[in-house]
Amino acid sequence: MPTPTPHLPHRRQLLIAVLGAPLWGDGAHAFGQERTTPAHPDLRKRPLQFPRDLGSHPETAIEWWYVTGELQAKGRTYGFQLTFFRSRVPNTQNMHSAFAARQLIFAHAAVTDVAGQRLIHDQRIARSSGKATVDLASASETDTDVRLHNWSLARREGQYQAQIDGADFAFSLALTETQPLLLQGDAGWSRKGPQPAQASFYYSLPHLSVSGELTLAGQKQAVTGRAWLDHEWSQSLLDARAVGWDWIGMNLSDGSALTAFRLRDKDGGMVWAGGSWRDKDANQVVVFAPQDLAFRTLRTWKSPASGATYPVLLGIDIRYPSASGTSMAGPGRSLVVRAVIDNQELDSRSTTGAIYWEGLSELLDANQQVIGRGYLELTGYASALRL
Repeated sequence: MPTPTPHLPHRRQLLIAVLGAPLWGDGAHAFGQERTTPAHPDLRKRPLQFPRDLGSHPETAIEWWYVTGELQAKGRTYGFQLTFFRSRVPNTQNMHSAFAARQLIFAHAAVTDVAGQRLIHDQRIARSSGKATVDLASASETDTDVRLHNWSLARREGQYQAQIDGADFAFSLALTETQPLLLQGDAGWSRKGPQPAQASFYYSLPHLSVSGELTLAGQKQAVTGRAWLDHEWSQSLLDARAVGWDWIGMNLSDGSALTAFRLRDKDGGMVWAGGSWRDKDANQVVVFAPQDLAFRTLRTWKSPASGATYPVLLGIDIRYPSASGTSMAGPGRSLVVRAVIDNQELDSRSTTGAIYWEGLSELLDANQQVIGRGYLELTGYASALRL
C-alpha cells in the first residue's frame, strides 16, 4: 500500500513550477493566471453517447467522477466520498517522452463516522502520460475506469466498483444502478455561468444501491447503503466573479432525486444557479433556472483548523415556473439541508490546492421532516477557488 509522503506540499510546489497550476487553488495560482499557455477552445454542446461518455475526455481541461453516499453497519451510520479528478496539463501535450505528465490525476476519499463525530480522509496524486507501462494513474476513454495507485473506480457490466486503501481507512464497495442516467441541464449540457462558454457536460446516477466492506481502525465490517454518482467535464467552469459554490445531490425517500447548486461571488451573492428534480420513475425531470432557486444561510460552523466559516444549515427555496402545466409533485418549495455533523472539512492543499467542506447531510421539508439524505459540498469559503 502506498503511504502518503510527509513532503506532499513540497511536491505540489514542484508540480506547479514544472507543469503549471493545480486543479483547484486560490487566485494567485489560478489556471490562466501567471502563465502564457493558450486558452482551451470553448466546449460545444452535442448529444452524449454512452458508454463512451462514461469514460475520460482528455482533450478537455478538467473532469471528475464523484461518488458519495450513506452506509449502514450494525446500527451505525457512515458517509463516504470518493472523487477522482483529471486535469489536462497544456504545457506537456507536445512532449514525446513517455514520462511527460500530459494529465494529472488526483483522488480524494473520506468517511464520516457519525457516531464518532469525525471525518477521516486521504488523498493521492499521480501523473498520466498515456503510457500504461510507466503510469501510476490512468483514466479509460471508453468507459468509467479511473485508477490511481491502488485506488480505483471502475464500471463492469452495469455495476461500479469503488476500491480505496487509505492510511487510516479502506472500503471496497459495489454500486448497482437502480435508476437510469439523469442528464443534467439541457440533455447533459449544464450551464455554470451567464456566458454560454461557462458550461459543462454533466450527468448523475442517483439511488445507487451499495454493498461491500468498510474498514476503520483495522476492523472490517459489512455495509449496505445508497449512493449518488456525478460525472462532469469542461474547459472552464467559473465566471470571474465566482469564488466558489454550494451543491447538493439528494436521494429522496420517495425515490426521487434533487440536485441544486449556486455559484457565489466574494460577497455571498449568487452568480449562477441551477439543478434538477426527477421523479422516482424517471419519467419527469424539472430543470431549474437561476431564478428558480434561492439559498439562505440558517446556521454556520467555523472550522478550528482553517478558520473558514461554512453554512452547515442551509435553506433552499425552489420555485417552479419552468414546471408550469405539469403534474410535478416535487419535494416541496421550502427545504432545509442539515449536516449530520459539523466538522466535515477536507484539507486537500497537498493535491488539488483547496480546503473545502464535503459531508453527509439530511434534507428536510417545510415541516422539519427528513425526506432524504445525500451530500452537501461547500467550496470557496477558506479561499477563492479557481478552475
